[in-house]
Amino acid sequence: MARRHWRERDHARLLPVLGVWLILSVCVALLAAAASAAFMAMLTWATDLREHSPWWLLGLPPAGFAMVWIYQRYGLGAEKGNNLLLDEIHDPRHPVPLRMVPLVLVSTLLTHLVGGSAGREGTAVQMGGALADWLARTGRVSRETRRQLLVAGMAAGFAALFGTPLAAAVFALEVLAIGRIQYDTLLPVFLSAVLAARFATLMGIAHSHYSVGIVPDPELAGLLTALALGAAAGIAAWGFSRAMHGTARAARRWIPHAPSRAAAGGLLIAVLIPLTGAWRYAGLGLPVIADAFRVPLPWYDPLAKLGLTALTLGSGFKGGEVTPLFFIGASLGNVLAPLGALPMPLMAGVGMVAVFAGAANTPLAGALMAMELFGAPAGGYAAVACVMSYCFAGHSGIYLAQRIAQGKFMAVLPGTRLGDERALWRARLRSRK
Repeated sequence: MARRHWRERDHARLLPVLGVWLILSVCVALLAAAASAAFMAMLTWATDLREHSPWWLLGLPPAGFAMVWIYQRYGLGAEKGNNLLLDEIHDPRHPVPLRMVPLVLVSTLLTHLVGGSAGREGTAVQMGGALADWLARTGRVSRETRRQLLVAGMAAGFAALFGTPLAAAVFALEVLAIGRIQYDTLLPVFLSAVLAARFATLMGIAHSHYSVGIVPDPELAGLLTALALGAAAGIAAWGFSRAMHGTARAARRWIPHAPSRAAAGGLLIAVLIPLTGAWRYAGLGLPVIADAFRVPLPWYDPLAKLGLTALTLGSGFKGGEVTPLFFIGASLGNVLAPLGALPMPLMAGVGMVAVFAGAANTPLAGALMAMELFGAPAGGYAAVACVMSYCFAGHSGIYLAQRIAQGKFMAVLPGTRLGDERALWRARLRSRK
Protein backbone atom coordinates (compact mmCIF):
# COMPACT_ATOMS: atom_id res chain seq x y z
CA MET A 1 0.00 0.00 0.00
CA ALA A 2 2.84 2.38 0.86
CA ARG A 3 4.51 1.73 -2.48
CA ARG A 4 1.26 2.42 -4.35
CA HIS A 5 0.79 5.68 -2.44
CA TRP A 6 4.37 6.72 -3.33
CA ARG A 7 3.73 6.04 -7.02
CA GLU A 8 0.53 8.12 -6.96
CA ARG A 9 2.41 11.03 -5.39
CA ASP A 10 5.15 10.65 -8.01
CA HIS A 11 2.61 10.89 -10.82
CA ALA A 12 0.97 13.85 -9.13
CA ARG A 13 4.30 15.70 -9.20
CA LEU A 14 4.75 14.84 -12.88
CA LEU A 15 1.49 16.40 -14.07
CA PRO A 16 2.38 20.03 -13.26
CA VAL A 17 5.77 19.57 -14.95
CA LEU A 18 4.08 18.24 -18.07
CA GLY A 19 1.67 21.17 -18.02
CA VAL A 20 4.49 23.70 -17.80
CA TRP A 21 6.37 22.05 -20.65
CA LEU A 22 3.26 21.98 -22.80
CA ILE A 23 2.79 25.72 -22.34
CA LEU A 24 6.48 26.46 -22.97
CA SER A 25 6.56 24.21 -26.04
CA VAL A 26 3.50 25.90 -27.53
CA CYS A 27 5.14 29.31 -27.01
CA VAL A 28 8.46 28.19 -28.53
CA ALA A 29 6.69 26.60 -31.49
CA LEU A 30 4.55 29.68 -32.15
CA LEU A 31 7.52 32.04 -32.02
CA ALA A 32 9.67 29.85 -34.26
CA ALA A 33 6.89 29.20 -36.77
CA ALA A 34 5.94 32.88 -37.02
CA ALA A 35 9.56 33.93 -37.53
CA SER A 36 10.12 31.18 -40.12
CA ALA A 37 6.92 32.05 -41.99
CA ALA A 38 7.94 35.70 -42.25
CA PHE A 39 11.44 34.70 -43.30
CA MET A 40 10.21 32.30 -46.00
CA ALA A 41 7.86 34.91 -47.47
CA MET A 42 10.67 37.46 -47.69
CA LEU A 43 13.15 34.88 -49.00
CA THR A 44 10.78 33.94 -51.84
CA TRP A 45 10.48 37.63 -52.72
CA ALA A 46 14.27 38.14 -52.65
CA THR A 47 14.90 35.04 -54.79
CA ASP A 48 12.30 36.05 -57.38
CA LEU A 49 13.73 39.55 -57.54
CA ARG A 50 17.26 38.26 -58.17
CA GLU A 51 16.20 35.74 -60.79
CA HIS A 52 14.35 38.43 -62.75
CA SER A 53 17.27 40.87 -62.56
CA PRO A 54 20.78 39.37 -62.52
CA TRP A 55 22.20 42.85 -62.01
CA TRP A 56 21.68 42.30 -58.29
CA LEU A 57 24.92 40.31 -58.47
CA LEU A 58 26.79 43.63 -58.50
CA GLY A 59 25.61 44.15 -54.91
CA LEU A 60 27.68 41.26 -53.56
CA PRO A 61 30.75 43.29 -52.43
CA PRO A 62 28.86 46.12 -50.66
CA ALA A 63 26.31 43.70 -49.17
CA GLY A 64 29.09 41.52 -47.74
CA PHE A 65 30.93 44.51 -46.32
CA ALA A 66 27.78 45.97 -44.76
CA MET A 67 26.47 42.81 -43.11
CA VAL A 68 29.81 41.87 -41.54
CA TRP A 69 30.41 45.45 -40.36
CA ILE A 70 26.97 45.55 -38.72
CA TYR A 71 27.56 42.18 -37.05
CA GLN A 72 30.90 43.39 -35.70
CA ARG A 73 29.47 46.63 -34.35
CA TYR A 74 26.09 45.50 -33.05
CA GLY A 75 26.12 41.69 -32.99
CA LEU A 76 27.30 41.05 -29.40
CA GLY A 77 28.57 37.61 -30.40
CA ALA A 78 25.66 36.84 -32.73
CA GLU A 79 28.09 36.43 -35.63
CA LYS A 80 28.96 32.96 -34.24
CA GLY A 81 25.50 31.80 -35.33
CA ASN A 82 24.64 28.18 -34.58
CA ASN A 83 27.96 27.74 -32.81
CA LEU A 84 26.86 30.32 -30.24
CA LEU A 85 23.73 28.28 -29.50
CA LEU A 86 25.75 25.08 -29.12
CA ASP A 87 28.25 26.78 -26.80
CA GLU A 88 25.47 28.15 -24.60
CA ILE A 89 23.75 24.77 -24.40
CA HIS A 90 26.98 23.06 -23.29
CA ASP A 91 28.36 25.86 -21.12
CA PRO A 92 25.77 28.58 -20.35
CA ARG A 93 27.49 31.88 -19.67
CA HIS A 94 25.76 34.69 -21.53
CA PRO A 95 22.27 35.29 -22.92
CA VAL A 96 21.78 34.69 -26.61
CA PRO A 97 21.18 38.24 -27.91
CA LEU A 98 17.65 38.73 -29.21
CA ARG A 99 19.10 40.96 -31.93
CA MET A 100 20.34 37.72 -33.51
CA VAL A 101 16.82 37.37 -34.99
CA PRO A 102 16.75 40.54 -37.14
CA LEU A 103 20.48 40.36 -37.88
CA VAL A 104 20.47 36.84 -39.29
CA LEU A 105 17.13 37.41 -41.03
CA VAL A 106 18.22 40.54 -42.90
CA SER A 107 21.74 39.30 -43.66
CA THR A 108 20.49 35.98 -45.07
CA LEU A 109 17.98 37.81 -47.24
CA LEU A 110 20.78 40.06 -48.49
CA THR A 111 22.96 37.05 -49.29
CA HIS A 112 20.23 35.50 -51.43
CA LEU A 113 19.17 38.80 -53.01
CA VAL A 114 22.64 39.47 -54.39
CA GLY A 115 23.30 35.88 -55.50
CA GLY A 116 25.41 34.28 -52.78
CA SER A 117 25.28 30.48 -52.52
CA ALA A 118 23.85 29.66 -49.10
CA GLY A 119 21.02 27.89 -47.33
CA ARG A 120 18.20 28.89 -45.05
CA GLU A 121 18.01 26.43 -42.14
CA GLY A 122 20.75 28.22 -40.19
CA THR A 123 18.57 31.31 -40.10
CA ALA A 124 15.52 29.41 -38.86
CA VAL A 125 17.52 27.52 -36.23
CA GLN A 126 19.19 30.70 -34.96
CA MET A 127 15.89 32.58 -34.82
CA GLY A 128 14.24 29.68 -32.99
CA GLY A 129 17.10 29.42 -30.49
CA ALA A 130 17.30 33.18 -29.86
CA LEU A 131 13.53 33.46 -29.36
CA ALA A 132 13.52 30.44 -27.04
CA ASP A 133 16.31 32.00 -24.97
CA TRP A 134 14.37 35.27 -24.78
CA LEU A 135 11.38 33.28 -23.53
CA ALA A 136 13.61 31.61 -20.91
CA ARG A 137 14.91 34.96 -19.67
CA THR A 138 11.43 36.48 -19.62
CA GLY A 139 10.07 33.54 -17.63
CA ARG A 140 13.16 33.47 -15.36
CA VAL A 141 13.44 29.72 -15.65
CA SER A 142 16.23 27.63 -14.19
CA ARG A 143 19.59 27.10 -15.89
CA GLU A 144 18.63 23.55 -16.84
CA THR A 145 15.24 24.59 -18.23
CA ARG A 146 16.94 27.30 -20.26
CA ARG A 147 19.25 24.71 -21.81
CA GLN A 148 16.29 22.52 -22.72
CA LEU A 149 14.42 25.48 -24.21
CA LEU A 150 17.41 26.35 -26.39
CA VAL A 151 17.45 22.84 -27.85
CA ALA A 152 13.67 22.99 -28.33
CA GLY A 153 14.00 26.32 -30.13
CA MET A 154 16.56 24.87 -32.53
CA ALA A 155 14.26 21.92 -33.27
CA ALA A 156 11.25 24.18 -33.74
CA GLY A 157 13.05 26.41 -36.24
CA PHE A 158 14.26 23.42 -38.26
CA ALA A 159 10.82 21.75 -38.22
CA ALA A 160 8.99 24.92 -39.24
CA LEU A 161 11.27 25.42 -42.22
CA PHE A 162 11.44 21.88 -43.61
CA GLY A 163 8.19 20.36 -42.33
CA THR A 164 10.03 17.31 -40.94
CA PRO A 165 9.34 17.38 -37.18
CA LEU A 166 10.84 13.99 -36.30
CA ALA A 167 14.07 14.70 -38.16
CA ALA A 168 14.18 18.20 -36.67
CA ALA A 169 13.81 16.92 -33.11
CA VAL A 170 16.46 14.24 -33.52
CA PHE A 171 18.75 16.69 -35.33
CA ALA A 172 18.61 19.11 -32.39
CA LEU A 173 19.42 16.26 -29.99
CA GLU A 174 22.13 14.63 -32.12
CA VAL A 175 23.95 17.78 -33.18
CA LEU A 176 24.89 18.73 -29.62
CA ALA A 177 27.48 15.97 -29.17
CA ILE A 178 28.80 13.30 -31.52
CA GLY A 179 27.90 9.88 -30.16
CA ARG A 180 25.43 10.93 -27.47
CA ILE A 181 21.78 11.93 -27.12
CA GLN A 182 20.48 13.52 -23.91
CA TYR A 183 17.11 11.99 -23.11
CA ASP A 184 16.14 14.57 -20.47
CA THR A 185 15.27 16.97 -23.32
CA LEU A 186 13.07 14.61 -25.36
CA LEU A 187 9.67 15.94 -24.30
CA PRO A 188 10.11 19.68 -24.99
CA VAL A 189 12.10 19.04 -28.16
CA PHE A 190 9.57 16.69 -29.77
CA LEU A 191 6.60 18.77 -28.62
CA SER A 192 8.10 21.98 -29.98
CA ALA A 193 9.12 20.38 -33.29
CA VAL A 194 5.73 18.77 -33.97
CA LEU A 195 3.81 21.90 -33.01
CA ALA A 196 6.13 24.21 -34.99
CA ALA A 197 5.70 22.12 -38.14
CA ARG A 198 1.94 22.27 -37.77
CA PHE A 199 1.85 26.00 -36.99
CA ALA A 200 4.13 26.70 -39.97
CA THR A 201 1.73 24.88 -42.30
CA LEU A 202 -1.19 26.89 -40.91
CA MET A 203 0.81 30.08 -41.45
CA GLY A 204 1.27 29.29 -45.13
CA ILE A 205 4.78 27.82 -45.40
CA ALA A 206 4.87 25.56 -48.45
CA HIS A 207 7.43 22.80 -48.04
CA SER A 208 9.31 21.24 -50.95
CA HIS A 209 8.23 17.72 -51.92
CA TYR A 210 10.24 15.20 -53.93
CA SER A 211 9.23 11.79 -55.24
CA VAL A 212 11.63 8.85 -55.33
CA GLY A 213 9.12 6.64 -57.14
CA ILE A 214 8.76 2.96 -56.30
CA VAL A 215 11.39 1.84 -53.80
CA PRO A 216 12.71 -1.67 -54.55
CA ASP A 217 12.78 -4.26 -51.77
CA PRO A 218 16.11 -4.46 -49.93
CA GLU A 219 18.50 -6.77 -51.76
CA LEU A 220 22.25 -7.25 -51.66
CA ALA A 221 22.95 -5.20 -54.80
CA GLY A 222 20.78 -2.32 -53.60
CA LEU A 223 22.29 -2.29 -50.11
CA LEU A 224 25.83 -2.38 -51.53
CA THR A 225 24.88 0.57 -53.73
CA ALA A 226 23.57 2.45 -50.68
CA LEU A 227 26.81 1.70 -48.82
CA ALA A 228 28.90 2.99 -51.71
CA LEU A 229 26.76 6.10 -52.08
CA GLY A 230 27.04 6.70 -48.32
CA ALA A 231 30.83 6.49 -48.51
CA ALA A 232 30.87 8.99 -51.39
CA ALA A 233 28.47 11.23 -49.47
CA GLY A 234 30.72 11.12 -46.41
CA ILE A 235 33.73 12.15 -48.48
CA ALA A 236 31.66 14.99 -49.99
CA ALA A 237 30.55 16.07 -46.50
CA TRP A 238 34.15 16.01 -45.30
CA GLY A 239 35.22 18.02 -48.35
CA PHE A 240 32.47 20.59 -47.83
CA SER A 241 33.35 21.13 -44.16
CA ARG A 242 37.06 21.35 -44.85
CA ALA A 243 36.55 23.70 -47.80
CA MET A 244 34.24 26.04 -45.87
CA HIS A 245 36.41 26.26 -42.75
CA GLY A 246 39.62 26.29 -44.79
CA THR A 247 38.34 29.20 -46.88
CA ALA A 248 37.46 31.10 -43.70
CA ARG A 249 40.95 30.52 -42.21
CA ALA A 250 42.72 31.50 -45.43
CA ALA A 251 40.58 34.62 -45.80
CA ARG A 252 41.36 35.66 -42.20
CA ARG A 253 45.06 35.20 -42.87
CA TRP A 254 45.10 37.13 -46.14
CA ILE A 255 42.61 39.89 -45.26
CA PRO A 256 42.55 40.64 -41.50
CA HIS A 257 39.73 43.20 -41.78
CA ALA A 258 36.50 41.14 -41.61
CA PRO A 259 34.18 43.44 -43.65
CA SER A 260 36.83 43.69 -46.37
CA ARG A 261 37.07 39.89 -46.44
CA ALA A 262 33.38 39.62 -47.21
CA ALA A 263 33.63 42.35 -49.85
CA ALA A 264 36.55 40.57 -51.53
CA GLY A 265 34.69 37.26 -51.47
CA GLY A 266 31.62 38.94 -52.91
CA LEU A 267 33.66 40.51 -55.69
CA LEU A 268 35.17 37.13 -56.58
CA ILE A 269 31.72 35.50 -56.71
CA ALA A 270 30.34 38.40 -58.78
CA VAL A 271 33.11 37.79 -61.34
CA LEU A 272 32.99 33.98 -61.30
CA ILE A 273 29.25 33.49 -61.82
CA PRO A 274 28.83 35.44 -65.10
CA LEU A 275 32.29 34.44 -66.31
CA THR A 276 31.57 30.70 -65.95
CA GLY A 277 27.80 30.83 -66.44
CA ALA A 278 27.28 29.38 -62.95
CA TRP A 279 23.88 31.01 -62.39
CA ARG A 280 22.30 27.70 -61.37
CA TYR A 281 24.51 27.58 -58.27
CA ALA A 282 23.48 30.98 -56.88
CA GLY A 283 21.02 31.15 -54.00
CA LEU A 284 19.35 27.99 -52.72
CA GLY A 285 19.46 25.99 -55.96
CA LEU A 286 16.04 24.42 -55.39
CA PRO A 287 15.29 23.98 -59.13
CA VAL A 288 18.45 21.89 -59.54
CA ILE A 289 17.53 19.76 -56.51
CA ALA A 290 14.14 19.08 -58.11
CA ASP A 291 15.83 18.23 -61.43
CA ALA A 292 18.06 15.68 -59.67
CA PHE A 293 14.98 13.49 -59.15
CA ARG A 294 13.92 13.70 -62.81
CA VAL A 295 16.75 14.15 -65.31
CA PRO A 296 20.49 13.40 -65.48
CA LEU A 297 22.69 16.27 -64.27
CA PRO A 298 26.23 17.32 -65.27
CA TRP A 299 28.98 15.53 -63.32
CA TYR A 300 30.41 18.81 -62.05
CA ASP A 301 27.23 20.05 -60.30
CA PRO A 302 28.20 18.77 -56.79
CA LEU A 303 31.72 20.22 -57.05
CA ALA A 304 30.56 23.59 -58.36
CA LYS A 305 27.95 24.02 -55.63
CA LEU A 306 30.44 22.93 -52.97
CA GLY A 307 33.03 25.43 -54.12
CA LEU A 308 30.70 28.40 -54.49
CA THR A 309 29.04 27.78 -51.11
CA ALA A 310 32.40 27.41 -49.37
CA LEU A 311 33.49 30.72 -50.89
CA THR A 312 30.23 32.45 -49.92
CA LEU A 313 30.07 31.30 -46.30
CA GLY A 314 33.83 31.19 -45.78
CA SER A 315 34.24 34.84 -46.76
CA GLY A 316 31.64 35.94 -44.19
CA PHE A 317 28.22 35.96 -45.84
CA LYS A 318 25.34 34.65 -43.73
CA GLY A 319 23.01 31.77 -44.47
CA GLY A 320 22.63 28.09 -43.77
CA GLU A 321 24.57 25.07 -44.93
CA VAL A 322 21.88 22.38 -45.10
CA THR A 323 20.16 23.33 -48.38
CA PRO A 324 23.52 23.49 -50.23
CA LEU A 325 24.27 20.08 -48.71
CA PHE A 326 20.94 18.85 -50.10
CA PHE A 327 21.99 20.19 -53.50
CA ILE A 328 25.39 18.49 -53.32
CA GLY A 329 23.91 15.20 -52.11
CA ALA A 330 21.01 15.06 -54.58
CA SER A 331 23.23 15.90 -57.54
CA LEU A 332 25.89 13.43 -56.32
CA GLY A 333 23.31 10.63 -56.14
CA ASN A 334 22.03 11.62 -59.57
CA VAL A 335 25.51 11.53 -61.12
CA LEU A 336 26.38 8.17 -59.52
CA ALA A 337 23.02 6.55 -60.38
CA PRO A 338 24.21 4.87 -63.62
CA LEU A 339 26.90 3.05 -61.62
CA GLY A 340 24.52 1.61 -59.02
CA ALA A 341 21.63 -0.81 -58.71
CA LEU A 342 19.04 1.71 -57.47
CA PRO A 343 16.76 4.02 -59.51
CA MET A 344 18.00 7.56 -60.14
CA PRO A 345 15.28 9.32 -58.05
CA LEU A 346 16.04 7.10 -55.06
CA MET A 347 19.78 7.68 -55.46
CA ALA A 348 19.15 11.42 -55.49
CA GLY A 349 17.00 11.25 -52.36
CA VAL A 350 19.40 9.01 -50.45
CA GLY A 351 22.38 11.12 -51.48
CA MET A 352 20.55 14.27 -50.42
CA VAL A 353 20.05 13.16 -46.80
CA ALA A 354 23.37 11.27 -46.57
CA VAL A 355 25.59 14.29 -47.29
CA PHE A 356 23.59 16.30 -44.74
CA ALA A 357 23.96 13.51 -42.17
CA GLY A 358 27.72 13.31 -42.66
CA ALA A 359 28.34 17.07 -42.56
CA ALA A 360 26.19 17.61 -39.45
CA ASN A 361 27.17 14.29 -37.79
CA THR A 362 23.48 13.41 -37.43
CA PRO A 363 22.88 9.99 -39.06
CA LEU A 364 19.60 9.27 -37.26
CA ALA A 365 18.17 12.64 -38.28
CA GLY A 366 19.16 12.00 -41.88
CA ALA A 367 17.41 8.62 -41.95
CA LEU A 368 14.26 10.05 -40.37
CA MET A 369 14.26 12.95 -42.82
CA ALA A 370 14.32 10.48 -45.71
CA MET A 371 11.28 8.69 -44.31
CA GLU A 372 9.40 11.96 -43.75
CA LEU A 373 10.24 13.35 -47.19
CA PHE A 374 10.16 10.22 -49.36
CA GLY A 375 8.15 7.68 -47.37
CA ALA A 376 9.01 4.85 -44.98
CA PRO A 377 10.20 2.36 -47.67
CA ALA A 378 13.18 4.65 -48.45
CA GLY A 379 14.25 4.57 -44.81
CA GLY A 380 16.30 1.39 -44.99
CA TYR A 381 18.52 2.50 -47.85
CA ALA A 382 18.81 6.00 -46.36
CA ALA A 383 19.77 4.69 -42.92
CA VAL A 384 22.58 2.55 -44.35
CA ALA A 385 23.88 5.47 -46.44
CA CYS A 386 23.61 8.00 -43.59
CA VAL A 387 25.57 5.82 -41.17
CA MET A 388 28.21 5.18 -43.84
CA SER A 389 28.43 8.92 -44.53
CA TYR A 390 28.74 9.63 -40.80
CA CYS A 391 31.71 7.26 -40.64
CA PHE A 392 33.47 8.52 -43.77
CA ALA A 393 33.04 12.20 -42.79
CA GLY A 394 35.45 11.56 -39.91
CA HIS A 395 35.93 14.17 -37.20
CA SER A 396 34.81 17.04 -39.38
CA GLY A 397 31.57 18.96 -39.53
CA ILE A 398 29.87 22.21 -40.34
CA TYR A 399 29.47 23.18 -36.65
CA LEU A 400 32.84 23.69 -34.96
CA ALA A 401 31.22 24.08 -31.51
CA GLN A 402 29.84 20.53 -31.72
CA ARG A 403 31.26 18.38 -28.92
CA ILE A 404 32.65 14.88 -29.26
CA ALA A 405 31.17 12.53 -26.69
CA GLN A 406 32.44 9.38 -28.40
CA GLY A 407 35.14 9.42 -31.06
CA LYS A 408 34.84 7.70 -34.41
CA PHE A 409 37.40 4.87 -34.61
CA MET A 410 39.74 6.61 -32.16
CA ALA A 411 39.70 7.76 -28.54
CA VAL A 412 38.96 11.46 -28.17
CA LEU A 413 38.74 13.24 -24.83
CA PRO A 414 34.97 13.60 -24.16
CA GLY A 415 33.83 17.20 -24.47
CA THR A 416 36.39 18.14 -27.14
CA ARG A 417 35.07 20.72 -29.57
CA LEU A 418 35.01 19.72 -33.21
CA GLY A 419 36.99 22.87 -33.98
CA ASP A 420 39.83 21.95 -31.60
CA GLU A 421 42.30 20.81 -34.25
CA ARG A 422 45.15 20.26 -31.77
CA ALA A 423 43.14 17.85 -29.61
CA LEU A 424 41.99 15.91 -32.66
CA TRP A 425 45.52 15.74 -34.03
CA ARG A 426 46.83 14.36 -30.70
CA ALA A 427 44.04 11.75 -30.74
CA ARG A 428 45.03 10.68 -34.26
CA LEU A 429 48.66 10.27 -33.20
CA ARG A 430 47.64 8.15 -30.19
CA SER A 431 45.43 5.93 -32.35
CA ARG A 432 48.37 5.13 -34.68
CA LYS A 433 50.63 3.90 -31.89
